[in-house]
Parts: sequence; structure tokens; C-alpha cells
Amino acid sequence: MTEYVHQPDFMTGDEFSIPTFSLLCPEGELHDGAIEPALERDHARRIYQAMLATRILDERMMAAQRQGRLSFYMQCTGEEAAVVGATAALDDADMIMAQYREQGALMYRGFSIDEFMNQLFGNELDYGKGRQMPIHYGSRKLHYMTISSPLATQIPQATGYAYGQKLAGDGHCTLTFFGEGAASEGDFHAALNMASVHQVPVIFFCRNNGYAISTPAVEQFAADGIAPRAFGYHMHVIRVDGNDVLAVYEATRQARKIAVERNQPVLIEAMSYRLAAHSSSDDPSGYRSKDEEEVWRAKDPVLRLKKWLLKKQWWSEEEESTQQEALRREVLDTLKRAEKRASPPLESLISDVYADITPALQRQFDQLKRHIRRYPDAYPRGAKSLDLDVGTDTDSQGEA
Repeated sequence: MTEYVHQPDFMTGDEFSIPTFSLLCPEGELHDGAIEPALERDHARRIYQAMLATRILDERMMAAQRQGRLSFYMQCTGEEAAVVGATAALDDADMIMAQYREQGALMYRGFSIDEFMNQLFGNELDYGKGRQMPIHYGSRKLHYMTISSPLATQIPQATGYAYGQKLAGDGHCTLTFFGEGAASEGDFHAALNMASVHQVPVIFFCRNNGYAISTPAVEQFAADGIAPRAFGYHMHVIRVDGNDVLAVYEATRQARKIAVERNQPVLIEAMSYRLAAHSSSDDPSGYRSKDEEEVWRAKDPVLRLKKWLLKKQWWSEEEESTQQEALRREVLDTLKRAEKRASPPLESLISDVYADITPALQRQFDQLKRHIRRYPDAYPRGAKSLDLDVGTDTDSQGEA
């Protein structure tokens, strides 16, 4: 029923603030009054191992990029709790539509180091057949939609996919990850509006890490973060400590229950911090201080969960050392194998789009092959795919 007032009373949203849900303090102990989630030992260890493996993979692959062995890389460092904790609360058959910093979700679901490396190097075993730049993973078997570079496109796609899940009635939902910078795109608003209007089982998971590349949150929006936007769409919302994996897990578990059982969307804002650079092309020293970074290093999500596990005697320092050594060895050995594998065959460049290659596409491909034959030294991998000897004079073959 509409409530009427008879004097103008403008509101700004300052009348209330959204609290941050947190269970685990940086020392690895529960806050006073916090209730520990029903997380079994093996499940908790699986979460930690995925977070640890993601941290080590990121460290090694950023080093490989600096060595010139990899063209590009993006780290999840500092945000592992948000990504892995949310994934752990889902059913493994729920769809994940990620942005580009969620390798921890794949790690948790069982994507092997070999599969990571094949994509990073775009070799013949890469599921994307070398068509994507590094870190654009995808896995049909693990229900992880292939990443797209354009910012925020996955958000409305998640709404559409979740609408299909609602129609199918199989009890699954979609979770889409994105940063607070992506929430400034129009796609974000279109997605939330559609999800609320059509009542679909989707979880919008915003990783608010404080920066959209170099733009701080205070220069992106004037309101109290991303969470209050949910009210404009009549949507369930919760803000959570993104460095507290227990809180992220419990918030996402309950959000999934709302999404699946009620067919209603939920917005989660995880307050975290990107400890690494935005990407291997970024230098964060140009826009933030070392002192600021150190404040957040004290809240390291991996260390926080490790301390909790040690206190519960579900993990040991001996296991930690053994696991770290084994992971570093596996990453390095797998890297060496992956970078030596052949590239995908040249013909795969035009496959998988049309059932039959169109005449126009075939003409373009034939022109490409003639170009490679003329300049084999410039395209050694392409020349090898065409069984050309690199260095052979092929100018006489001409070019269209």
C-alpha cells in the first residue's frame, strides 16, 4: 500500500548503511558471536589447497611472463578467498561466468595444471585452439564459461543462462564474477533488472578490490559501494568480508539457497583488495602506496585460512612445506612441457563457427596461406603447419 507524506522529504541513501558480514579475523580465530559454518574437514582442506595452488600458479606464471616466456598474465593474489570460497558453496554443476581473475574457481573444480598451461601457451591441446590470449580459460566439463575480454559482457549472459536453468527446472543456478569497475558498465544494470523482472536463479558476485585498473573506487561512484544498488532492483543483497573465506562460503551458500529454491537473484559484494598489479602490463606504484598495500597484506586471505586450519589441527606446517614444494615443482615441470608443444593446426583458425566453411571465409584463409608461404620466416609456426621449410625463398609463389 502506498504511504503518502505531505511535506517534501528527499532521501540520499545516507539514512542507512550496509554492514559487512565477517566470521574469521586475520589471526585465524572466529569473531565474538560468530557461528562457524558447517564445513567438514576434507571440504575445508580442499578449499585451502585450491587457494594455495592458485597463489603458487600466479607467482610462477608472473615470473614466466617477466622472463619473456609468456605474453600476458593476470593474478588472483589477495582475492583467493572471494573466488574459491564462493565456488566451494556452489554445486559443481552450477554454471560460473567469470571475468578474468577467477582461476581459483577452476582450480577448486579440478582443472589441472596441464590444462592451465595449455591455455596460457595456446598450444595444440588448448581447448580454445590458441584463439584467446592467456588467462581466458574455459571448461565445458567443469561448467565454467569461456572468458571474454570485453568488460562485463558475462553479467547479462549469466542472467540469460540462469533463465534457461529456471525453465529446465534441474535445481541449478549461475554465478557470475565481476569487479566493481565492471559494475560501472551498462551491462550490469541491464542484467540486474532483467534478473529481477524475470526472477531467475543467478548470483551476481562483485569483487570490490578497490581499483578498476588504476581508478580508485572513490572516483568510480559516490554511493556506499555496489551493494545498495540491489535495492533499486528489489533484489536480495549481502556485503561480505572478501578476505574471509568462511564468511564468503556461508554467504554464497545461503545466496544459492535463495536463488535455487525461490528462483530469485542475489547480489553479493565482497570487499577485498588486489595485492598484485592489475595485469602484467600494469605498475600499481603509480596509483597506490606501499603503506596501503601492507595494510591489506596483514589481511591475507590464504594466511588467514591457514591459521584457522592449524588451530583446528586440520593442517600442519609439514604439510604446508610439502605441498608448496610439490606444487612449485609441478607448475615448473608442466610449464616446460606446455611451452614446447606445437601450435594448433592452421586450419583450426576457421573451424567451429559454421557447419560448412563459407566461400568468403575460405578465400580469406587461402590468402593467409599464400601470405605465410611468402614470408615463412615471419610466421615460423604457421609455416610449419603448412609443412614449409623456414628460410626457403618462396617469393616466386606470389601473394594475392
